[in-house]
Amino acid sequence: MDFAIQREAMVALLRERQAIAEPVAAAMLAVPRHVFVPGVAPEDAYRDEPIVTKRDDEGRPISSSSQPAIMAIMLGQLGVEPGHRVLEIGAGTGYNAALLARLAGPGGRVVSVDIDEDVAGQARRHLAAAGPLRAEVVCADGGLGWPDLAPYDRLIATVGVWDLAPAWLAQLGAGGRLVVPLDLRGVQVSVAMERDGDHWVSRSVAPCGFMRMRGPYAGTEVTIMLRRDPDLVLGLPWPREVGDVAAVLDTAPTDVAIGAEPASPFLAGMGVSLWLALHEPRWCALAGKSAATGYAATAGIVEGDSIAVLAMEGPLAARGHGPDGGRLAEELAAHVRAWDEAGRPEATALRIEAHPSPATGSGGRSFDEAELEGAVVIRKRHTTLVVALR
Repeated sequence: MDFAIQREAMVALLRERQAIAEPVAAAMLAVPRHVFVPGVAPEDAYRDEPIVTKRDDEGRPISSSSQPAIMAIMLGQLGVEPGHRVLEIGAGTGYNAALLARLAGPGGRVVSVDIDEDVAGQARRHLAAAGPLRAEVVCADGGLGWPDLAPYDRLIATVGVWDLAPAWLAQLGAGGRLVVPLDLRGVQVSVAMERDGDHWVSRSVAPCGFMRMRGPYAGTEVTIMLRRDPDLVLGLPWPREVGDVAAVLDTAPTDVAIGAEPASPFLAGMGVSLWLALHEPRWCALAGKSAATGYAATAGIVEGDSIAVLAMEGPLAARGHGPDGGRLAEELAAHVRAWDEAGRPEATALRIEAHPSPATGSGGRSFDEAELEGAVVIRKRHTTLVVALR
């Protein structure tokens, strides 16, 4: 069975929920996703859900087949055309490489680079099982790109990227475009960028969430397993000391009301998390379940032995735990009100520039946030990001 009906149902569902480029829809109708996740029941392979395919020794996911919805968005952002040469960072199951090969057509070339030999090997086998496609998989550090086939017309990363690696920018040809899940102080956005003189400028931005890049080009993000069975995970944009957060989450909370509307639809997007990431250095993400509070995935502020997070049920509120939980809840509520007053901006409202950092010797300039009205400057190893509302 080729499960064409399941593919048609998956694409129809995606079209109901979002705009999807016709070439991308055609590729998804043609490529059998179930072949790339052989341990998954074929009917489950066509759900609009990510599928974890590998975990590390601590149980954290490190490889997956991404959710079809975000794959369709990013492929639409990338705009692969027949004959294009495409570099993919992060092979995953090989499914995205197969879609890229369909989009690039028989005259194009796709090379997918993964640092994990197990992942790369599985992707090769899946691609071979799916039929003749001009896509190859190599095991190497994706941060170095793959110069053998450069220059590329398009570059896409299917793994969370903390910074734009110099090799990627060097290996993209004139008029090239890259699409990466770029880290903005712990929150990821899928950003499509093209050259504009001596720097790079976003052409589109969309919310996303990917497993982080590993190896020398990994970022500063920290994932702390607070508890197992049920899982409770704390995410921080960079390493810092926190107290026994798991314990304080089981203590009685201090709630600070923010508004009368229900929390769930208000927090459905990633706008609040993005606002916190850009404006609050103590921000954190909390995912999983706490027996006392029942959180699923939310954002907040953590400081020492105290934490405040946005309640995901009932009326909109900031919920503080620990000795300073009440104060943190007040501060969190103030951030949410500021986001509301700004018009509740989401990722799609951002304009992002990436400039070579002066330390790279590439002629980059220095930035003073006071000079950039309303913009946020984020300094990385190789680039300096300037983030502003359009």
